[in-house]
Amino acid sequence: MVVTAAVHLEPIFEPVIEKAGFKLVRLRMMGGASRTLQVMAERPDGSMDVEGCTALSHALLDFIEAEDPVEGEYEIEVSSPGIDRPLTRLMDFARWSGHEAKIELRAAVRSISGEDPRDHSGEGRKRFKATLLGLDGNDILIRADKLDYRFAFRNLANAKLVLTDKLINEDLKARKASDTQEK
Repeated sequence: MVVTAAVHLEPIFEPVIEKAGFKLVRLRMMGGASRTLQVMAERPDGSMDVEGCTALSHALLDFIEAEDPVEGEYEIEVSSPGIDRPLTRLMDFARWSGHEAKIELRAAVRSISGEDPRDHSGEGRKRFKATLLGLDGNDILIRADKLDYRFAFRNLANAKLVLTDKLINEDLKARKASDTQEK
């Protein structure tokens, strides 16, 4: 299966997603002969449920039927980013500061706080399981193996939160707060 980021489609679909009351997290085209447009979205408060996925699916299908923005046949899949969500926007790294993430970079970076014993080549590292430290302008700050790293957001290839007890507890608190506000 071929998976490609659908960055060129984001400007087409993002206004429709926002008009429906959601924020786009990730848009990908998957498959070969049979293709699927995967839309990962959430409400502005970070929540997403089955009803939200259904409402967004209907809004997107109405738009696709009226505008036909993508050539060829494909199915559409709308989902929540989940607890161990992908980190796709610069603001995600500030929002999830203090949490663990798996990170892959396009180009290797070296530690800003000392020599890394895992960096055998001396050229830096491209893969990390790290704690997010937040942002410095458009640079992302992380801590891995007791060393700090800094890299430009544009160097990011892939990032995803790691499912930890801390993350689960924070998600449960947010759900309880959301349930309390709805009542």
